[in-house]
Amino acid sequence: MTRENETARIHPLMSAETNVQRIMWTGTAWFAVAAGSAAIVLGMLLSSGWRPAQLPDDLQVLWWVGSVLVALSVGLIGWSGCPILEVDVPTASRNKSRTMQLGTMFFIIGGAVALFAVLLGPAA
Repeated sequence: MTRENETARIHPLMSAETNVQRIMWTGTAWFAVAAGSAAIVLGMLLSSGWRPAQLPDDLQVLWWVGSVLVALSVGLIGWSGCPILEVDVPTASRNKSRTMQLGTMFFIIGGAVALFAVLLGPAA
């Protein structure tokens, strides 16, 4: 018995089919929230007159690293919610779970790093 079948036998909510359906639904919602919250934060910063160039060089690097992680996270979360299965359902379940987890982690870490750089920078 494969690990996937063993997990599904333990609890039906953990079957590959159920997991893929859940991730495609929640991934779409998380994608909208992640893209929207990143746009709101960046929009508010830019509309206040703040620019990354105002940061010292080391904090600029930190800000750009965080920003790239956030951008990558939005892409990973978007891919998770995409209703396309690359091969079979068990493989899609594994891949979509991993990209959702990685995207969520990058979003949290990247957002914290970027905002930390902004907070350490000079006051406007």
